[in-house]
Amino acid sequence: MDAGAPARRPLPTVTSGSTVPTVYTNMHSVLTISQADPRPLYLQVKEQIRHLVAMGDWAPGTEIPSIRALAAAISVSVITIKRAYLELEMEGVIVTRQGKGSFVAERAGLAPDLRNAELDDHLKAALRVGRSLRLGVEDVAARLAELDQGKES
Repeated sequence: MDAGAPARRPLPTVTSGSTVPTVYTNMHSVLTISQADPRPLYLQVKEQIRHLVAMGDWAPGTEIPSIRALAAAISVSVITIKRAYLELEMEGVIVTRQGKGSFVAERAGLAPDLRNAELDDHLKAALRVGRSLRLGVEDVAARLAELDQGKES
């Protein structure tokens, strides 16, 4: 291995059972796939990888598990992981280098952009709920501030 190449990480450990979701553990990262989650499996994988990158658990340039290794580790189809990786690559979150593997993209501002996008999704959902309750943006913001200060009503 050349000096500039990222170190290979150990193979993941897996726990699974009929009532326990499959867990993929690698360093401080955990990927959990739930058959009870109504979202497609590839979307669960994709969103969790985006979250790991956003939080800095998978830093830019970090080699990520191969499609086959991850599929085997979390007991899903190779096609499921391939679709998640393809979409992440199209979004610029990961890059695949022929013969070398897949890596977290080394784009400046990637993690903050992903954090903002994830937060935006949650805030948009809160606004939708607020509107359905006939609350304005100011009311939702005020409630958020109250919750932050521990003033739950």
